[in-house]
Amino acid sequence: MNPLWLVPVDGSLHALRAVDHVIREAARNTIAPAMMLVNVQAPLPSDVTRFVDSGVVQDYHREAGEAALASARARVEAAGLSCSAHVLVGETAPTIVDFAREQRCALIVMGARGLGSVAGVLLGSVTNRVVHLTDLPVLVVK
Repeated sequence: MNPLWLVPVDGSLHALRAVDHVIREAARNTIAPAMMLVNVQAPLPSDVTRFVDSGVVQDYHREAGEAALASARARVEAAGLSCSAHVLVGETAPTIVDFAREQRCALIVMGARGLGSVAGVLLGSVTNRVVHLTDLPVLVVK
């Protein structure tokens, strides 16, 4: 059975670098990992959702998530690979960690994000939180 790798995607170039890394690794291995792309949407504030139909809110999250996933899916498909894509709603890092655990992922592959003038040695806040919250291996791609 192929190992299951989770790749969180937010539409950024950093996330796409992680997708590209998984594509390269899949090409090198005789057993390519199964890939799950995930986008986590932040919940809307209750003062907004109180006045908006829940179906409209769900549509909003789905459309925004699919837009964020589009470039990653296109790269995976162009490489001749398949993946599943998921849009989730919640606090980003814990949602990624919980989903990876529920899906029994073998690895989380994430893009790193340098923080301004600090020479790129610090991880982005979401990546850093995922690393600290999970007991799964996390591969950070620069």
